[in-house]
Amino acid sequence: MKAKRLEYDGDIIRLKKGLYVASPLTSRMELSPFLLANHIYGPSYVSMQTALRYYGFIPEAVYSVQSMTTGVARDYENTVGTFNYIHVPARYYNIGVTMKESTGATFMIATPEKALCDLMVFTPNLNLRFQTSMRDYLEDDIRFDMDALLNFDLDIIKDCAEVSRKKTMLNQLIKFIENERNI
Repeated sequence: MKAKRLEYDGDIIRLKKGLYVASPLTSRMELSPFLLANHIYGPSYVSMQTALRYYGFIPEAVYSVQSMTTGVARDYENTVGTFNYIHVPARYYNIGVTMKESTGATFMIATPEKALCDLMVFTPNLNLRFQTSMRDYLEDDIRFDMDALLNFDLDIIKDCAEVSRKKTMLNQLIKFIENERNI
C-alpha cells in the first residue's frame, strides 16, 4: 500500500511488478534507461539499434531500449519507456559485451561489433548472402556509418559467427569489411 501511495505522489516510478526506482524529482538524479534495462530483466545487455544509435553509427532515433538476454524474450512498458528483451544462447551472450558509464550510471552494453551482429542475427528473415545485399542492408536499410566499419574488431564478429545460427551471413560481413578496408 505504501508503494502505491509513493507512486501516486510521484516519489517513485514502477518499472515492473516489485521493482521501483526513485523519481528524478525526488532523487534529483537523471534516470539512465540503459541501466534500468539491465535491472528490469537480467542478465541482459543493451544492444541492436539502441546500442548502434548510442555509438552514433545509425542516424535514426530509437524509441525502445533493445537488450539481449539468456532468459525468455520479454517486453516491458512503463512511464520511463519501452524495454524489449531478445533471447540469445548462453554461449553467444558473453561475446563483445562491455561496461560504459553515462550520467553517473554504469551499464552493460554490446560493443559496436556485437550490436551489429545481434541486429543481423536476430532480425527475422534477414539472410544477406552476397556482398551487394550486405552493402544495401548497411547503407540503405539501416543507414550505417560505413566509415565506422573500417575500425571494427573483426575478432568479435568471428567469435559471434562461430557460435551463431547465421554463421554464413556474419562471415559475409567479415568479408565485406575486409573488402572495404582494401579499397
